[in-house]
Amino acid sequence: MARVLVTGWPSFVDGEATAGDVLAMEAVHGELDAMGLPYDTAWSPVFRPGALSLDDADPARYTHLVFACGPLHGPQVEALHGRFAHCRRIAVGVSVLDPDDPAVTGFDLVIPRDAPGAEPGPDLAARPVVPDVPVVGVVLAPGQAEYGTRRRHERIREELTGWLGRRDCARLPIDTRLDPADWRLATTPAELESVLRRCDMVVTTRLHGLVLALKNGVPALAVDPVGGGAKVTAQARAWAWPAVVTVPEDAAPPLLDEAALDRMWRWCLEVRRPLPARP
Repeated sequence: MARVLVTGWPSFVDGEATAGDVLAMEAVHGELDAMGLPYDTAWSPVFRPGALSLDDADPARYTHLVFACGPLHGPQVEALHGRFAHCRRIAVGVSVLDPDDPAVTGFDLVIPRDAPGAEPGPDLAARPVVPDVPVVGVVLAPGQAEYGTRRRHERIREELTGWLGRRDCARLPIDTRLDPADWRLATTPAELESVLRRCDMVVTTRLHGLVLALKNGVPALAVDPVGGGAKVTAQARAWAWPAVVTVPEDAAPPLLDEAALDRMWRWCLEVRRPLPARP
């Protein structure tokens, strides 16, 4: 019985997993599902630890190999032809730079998105329909040496971002600094607040991350990075805002209770506007 191995640049340990690459591979999944063909997908262990990797994929299990998206060139693509020589090898939605490249000629069938002398076709990444996830602005405070031995910034940043990295959301790093010389930063408060207004919620260890989120009607999960609490805790009290974490000054690591963070996360995503009036 036919069985397909789906591959792409996200399959290689030294490859790169872009959103477009992964969506193209998901488009192939959709076509194979529609045809009722069984398949596996090989992922880089760097990108998806624990998933099937190319090294663990037994070539004898497969009758076909599909390579989706990206440029057809280089030794990593060429190596597929040797290892899966008995398979029918198909490249789809790819860029062909040189039609005579062994990475290209090793495939039995190439369906390019662009190639010399050929009309371009739509990229496969446009096909899969993906669900919305919350857009979460992340505003983190710097070291703030003025708090001396009460500073918990580094440890809290590590724990908070580790927890946040496991949430199903689109994380948007936001810096409240204004700098007309750096295109990555806002130049005016209006630019910064326009970004915040487009977030579903904000996670912050910074006073103005909390204040500007609430000012613009965006729920904020605030964590005070100073042991015993300081200005973030005080400002949450001024706004009568409940979604704030204050770490006791004598707390031992881990400093953050992830179950409590989870509860505040759910509450922030469920809370309805308008939020509390400005104090």
